[in-house]
Amino acid sequence: MSALTSCPNPLLRGWRFASGAPGPNPYYRFMRRFFQVTMCALWKVRVFERRREPAGGGALYVCNHQSFLDPMLMSFALRRPMNYMARDSLFRAPGLRQIIRSLNAFPVRRGAADTGAIKEAMRRLKRGGQVVVFPEGTRTRDGTVGPFLPGVAILAQRAAEWTVPVLIDGAFEAWPRQQLLPSTGSVVVRYAEPISQADARRRNPVEFVAAVREVIVAMQADTRRRLGKPAFGG
Repeated sequence: MSALTSCPNPLLRGWRFASGAPGPNPYYRFMRRFFQVTMCALWKVRVFERRREPAGGGALYVCNHQSFLDPMLMSFALRRPMNYMARDSLFRAPGLRQIIRSLNAFPVRRGAADTGAIKEAMRRLKRGGQVVVFPEGTRTRDGTVGPFLPGVAILAQRAAEWTVPVLIDGAFEAWPRQQLLPSTGSVVVRYAEPISQADARRRNPVEFVAAVREVIVAMQADTRRRLGKPAFGG
């Protein structure tokens, strides 16, 4: 992976960002550090191209879904705080509901067209926040990147100034959905070049969603090739 970089966006050093984008509050910063320490103790985690985090403006992160820990994995190396679209069943558990809400999560009904969740994501993006979505709707069953739900296009074309495709690879081997607890392993998180809202609007919604998915699929193939891992299905 020597050709890839791991340095942050230079405009996002420290806690007061040059763009005027709001930084994380002390609680969010503490929890991010907690996840960095605990997950790096369990897994060998490498993060590449985090310099592509936009310095300001609403940013939509579109990520493949390999394990329960993907929300923390995809965001713990970023400087700006993240908002998480999480399945509604997680908000029914006492205690867990308060924790995930305090970390900027909001519910979405899985398997349904949840207009309320879309509107909430759009509101946070238009306020200049960063939102992560997992458009496969569920964790992968075989490590591959599944079909994407169409709501991604609405957020990218109407609300987000930037759309950033994100790859997580290795979490499936370490914690497949049929396994109760995670095992040790090696995980890579990798960010693609941000797509501006103007570029997103140049495609129709179906073409845009397909193009974003293809970026993530290509990153997965390239990452596994660099690491000497076999391609999924190959």
